[in-house]
Parts: sequence; C-alpha cells; structure tokens
Amino acid sequence: RPTLSGAAPLEPVAVSLLASAQEKGAFCLDGTPPGYHLQRGSGDGSGSWLVHLEGGGWCSTVKDCSGRRMSVLGSSNFMKPLQFTGHGIFDSDEIYNPDFYNWNKVYVRYCDGASFAGDAEGQAQDGTTVYFRGLRIYEAVIGELMEKGLANATQVLFTGCSAGGLATILHCDDFSARFPQQVSVKCFADAGFFLDVRKDISGERSFWSFYNRVVQLQNVRQVLHKDCLANKDPTECFFPTELIKSIRTPMFILNSAYDSWQIQNVLLPTSSSPEKSWLSCKDNIGNCNSTQIKVLDEIRNTMINDLKVINDKADWGMFIDSCFTHCQTLFRISWSSPTSPRLGNKNIAKVVGDWYFGRSQGVKEIDCEYPCNPTCN
Repeated sequence: RPTLSGAAPLEPVAVSLLASAQEKGAFCLDGTPPGYHLQRGSGDGSGSWLVHLEGGGWCSTVKDCSGRRMSVLGSSNFMKPLQFTGHGIFDSDEIYNPDFYNWNKVYVRYCDGASFAGDAEGQAQDGTTVYFRGLRIYEAVIGELMEKGLANATQVLFTGCSAGGLATILHCDDFSARFPQQVSVKCFADAGFFLDVRKDISGERSFWSFYNRVVQLQNVRQVLHKDCLANKDPTECFFPTELIKSIRTPMFILNSAYDSWQIQNVLLPTSSSPEKSWLSCKDNIGNCNSTQIKVLDEIRNTMINDLKVINDKADWGMFIDSCFTHCQTLFRISWSSPTSPRLGNKNIAKVVGDWYFGRSQGVKEIDCEYPCNPTCN
C-alpha cells in the first residue's frame, strides 16, 4: 500500500554499534559492542524523541546466558537492519501513528539477559567470559544518544516491551532525571508488568525462583529502589508491583490482564508439567474451559489489584485489555488499525497519545473479564 503521508521511509534502519563499548565495559553477553537503531525525525517532530528498549526474556544461569551468545539476544554479530515502517509506534505513516510518526526514533537492542539492569560477569564451561553488563549498556547507549541530539530534545517518550518494559520501569526516574525540568519526559511500559504470582499450576513458586536467580547471577541490586531494599528481598524489589510505588516520573502501563507470555511461562511453565487440557488452554485462551478461565481471572484480579496504586497518580495512565496477547505497541494491527483492541471506543495509539499530550484527564482504562471484548483479535 502506498503510504499516504508521502514521507514514510521504507528502507530498513541500520544498526549503530556503541562507539565507547570497550572504554565503558558495556558489552553484550559475548563481549561484542551493543547496538541500537536510530531514525532521525523530521518537521515538527525533529525535536521529539522516542527511545525504546527491546525485550526478549531473561537468562538465569551461566549456561543459559552462554547459549544466548549465539543469537541476537546475546551478540551484536547477529544484529541486522530493522524495518520501522508498519511497526506500530515506530511507524512513519501519519495515518497509523498520528502522534509519533515523525519523531526521532531509537530502538535499543537487548543483549544482556537481565532487563538492562545487571553488572557482573561469569565464566562459561569453555573458560570464556560471559558479560552481564546490562546497566552499563543502558548508561552508555543513553550517553551516546545524548551526544547525538537527545540532550536537546523538547519532548521524550521512554518505552520498552516485555523484558524491555520492565527495564523502562526500572530506569524511568533515572532516565527522566537526565533532562532539564521543562522538557516533557514520560515513560511507557508495554507488557512489562510481570506479576509475582505466588504459585504456578503445580503449586511451586517457579517464576519467583527464576527471577531470584537472575537477580543473584547478574547483580541487579544497583537499579532497585533503596526504600524497597530496606524492607524487602531484592527479588521482590525487581517486580513492577513494588517498583511502581516509588516512581515519580509520569508513566503509562499497557498490559493485557490475560498476558499470553505470563500465562504460558508464569502460571503454566514447562517445569509445572501441565496436563493435556491445560496445554491446549496455554496455547490458545479460546480452548480454556470455564474452570480454567476462573484460574486466569485470578491472575487478572492480581494485576488489577497491584495497579490500584496508579489511581492516586494523576499524571499516570493505563490501558489494561482482556486480549490474549503480549506486546501491543510494535504491531500496526494492535497499535492503530481498524482491528485494534479498543477500550472506551479508543485504540491504544489514541489513548497513549491522549495521555502523553494531556488531551484528556485521567486516562486509565481497564477492560472487563475475558471474553467480553469483541475487539480482541
């Protein structure tokens, strides 16, 4: 389809490798320099910046992290140019991305395995070093972007999806503190609200144990809030439920209350050996029976309850739909299209834009229980 805005670049955006990687010790898991993709803004968007942290789960053992070194999630050797056009909030087409189409857009690649939060290293079985340098990657990449024009931004949206959504929550206040007070800086976490579900389907606290290993292995304490650490275990402080209590910067939380990744990996991890009927439900919520839906509703209720703190934060927003999905900003179909999920007759792009630009008061939308929303696809 020809683009209607006339100026939408269709060529992929090249990867830029961090120039100061060696000097800053900011390495991917395999020791290669981290990378990001920068597309310059135009027109009235040339002073506005969208900075996005990529997601991709976590690794909690030296062996798992070592395995990632042979993929894009652990090495810049595998990073290729990315197509922004057609990809939701990165779309350069004004029709599908009216508020952010001509902004400077940055997609920061994820190659550390701990939500840009760790600072440690380990030794693989073959004797080579595995670098857990997510915090240094975050700091060095943001530093380089500041030199490339981010420091002169008039308005900024700091985003991330999945593990990158958690990273956005972790770094939100630090990121906004880098700008003068008059600059509009807000944070937007997509599918990063991971729940501390006390038990999976087998009765084990498997996800908490997994997070605990990540926290210990990669040494993520430095990015956790001091007031939380004074009273709670560091692992508990790594969960968004605790993190959002301390954040001062305006933030928007976008999540499905029936997040497909969390249902598949937190409630029904492979280690819990779900029975056949649960395997079918895990693959597609449409296959779940009424008893199983009740269990999923409990997950939803946990999320809604954990998000209550946002009601007292006037400049925060949220869009919690009931769609069986994970990460909704990076796809045109869910961000802004005729078939996008809607709450209050608005799609995600409209609600986020209204929140960022202050076009409507109290942008806090929570969907009814599954399967009530016919706009979920």
